[in-house]
Amino acid sequence: MRTTSARPPLSAEEVDELRDTIRTRGIVGLQGAFDTEWVDALNADVLAAFDDARSRPHGAIGRGPNRYYVEIHPEQIRGFVDLATHPWIDAVCAAVLGPDYRIVEVGFDVPGPGAMNQPWHRDFPMPDVTRERQVLDSLAINVTTVDTEPDMGPFEIAPGTQFDLGDDFEHGMFPPKERYPRYEERAERKFPQRGDVSIRSALTIHRGTVHRSSRQRPVLVLGVDAPGGVNAERHDMAVTRPFWDSLPESLRRHLACPIVDELRPIEQKHTIEGLVMGTE
Repeated sequence: MRTTSARPPLSAEEVDELRDTIRTRGIVGLQGAFDTEWVDALNADVLAAFDDARSRPHGAIGRGPNRYYVEIHPEQIRGFVDLATHPWIDAVCAAVLGPDYRIVEVGFDVPGPGAMNQPWHRDFPMPDVTRERQVLDSLAINVTTVDTEPDMGPFEIAPGTQFDLGDDFEHGMFPPKERYPRYEERAERKFPQRGDVSIRSALTIHRGTVHRSSRQRPVLVLGVDAPGGVNAERHDMAVTRPFWDSLPESLRRHLACPIVDELRPIEQKHTIEGLVMGTE
């Protein structure tokens, strides 16, 4: 598959700026990282995987009314290598997490017609290394597979909240409603278009919003850990030997998953009860 025209390598100053933006705002973005043909192929793969997941028990997990999450294996999407080796993505992950970062998750969210405002939340409780030293040990890479319109329940994030301790958060993830004014004051809605990529700390407080369109809005998610990160325990990503053998060595060193004879459909472990049960 092909991406947009080659970009010059990032300078040290650019890398430092991206790392600092993640630390201060919790999110960075790159417009036009991939061309629309590449994204359309990704969308086709995601929708095929979504249909398959919904055809079997525990394949697609609910994250609120008509809002789903599905975890998949890397070789279920044709563009995995393009995505995982993109120089901008690699530079940000290495700058924030260190050169030995590990890809531990491939999945996608699918908000559809009728999805409601989610509660403000982070994706998992704050790890000790972040609480004690303000070190981020994971990142989430997001790639929309469609052009986002205002009525499609755009993603909303409250920049600068990734280091909120959350001592009074339910399950370490859901702030009490009296905190909502802080997040609403900071809130930014994102309208990425096909080809755009964002990288964020999953600790930054965020939510999906009301979806009034008749169209689904799939978003691919790549989860990345620093050495010592524990998010791999929540996921069951695997690769087959032929796929592994086809990968460049530069990518193999970043994959934290078993090599298997045959892929088995993933039953998602990371249920977020507050999203299954709760909406505003």
